Amino acid sequence: MSVSLNVDTIEHRTVKIFFVKDGLTTHEIHSKFIKVYRDYSHSFLRIKEWGAEFKNGRTSLEYEPLERSPKCATTPEVIEQVHDMLLDERWMKVRKIAETIGISKERVGYILHEELDMKKLCARWVPLSLPAD
Repeated sequence: MSVSLNVDTIEHRTVKIFFVKDGLTTHEIHSKFIKVYRDYSHSFLRIKEWGAEFKNGRTSLEYEPLERSPKCATTPEVIEQVHDMLLDERWMKVRKIAETIGISKERVGYILHEELDMKKLCARWVPLSLPAD
């Protein structure tokens, strides 16, 4: 049997769904994969994840990318809101800003660094290029 270097192939998923429908446990499936595919075998965790999906009724063998919600937290209104909060209190923590506005800490960090071009200096948020005044 020819094994490609792509360890997440349709062939592997077909074998997994067969073993799941045959009633084998995750440990048994993993053992068989190691025996047949050796170095190209999937990890126990990957087999467990796919097994759970097949047990829950998944029938497709194709990779289905996750649907992600659009990054709507980086709107001009939210950026302005973050900026106003920092003008009021320069020592405000990212976590506090995120909780107050209702967005993730990662989005707040992106807004501070990329949109507002700020960095933390001595526990204060300041613009990277300070004006003369």
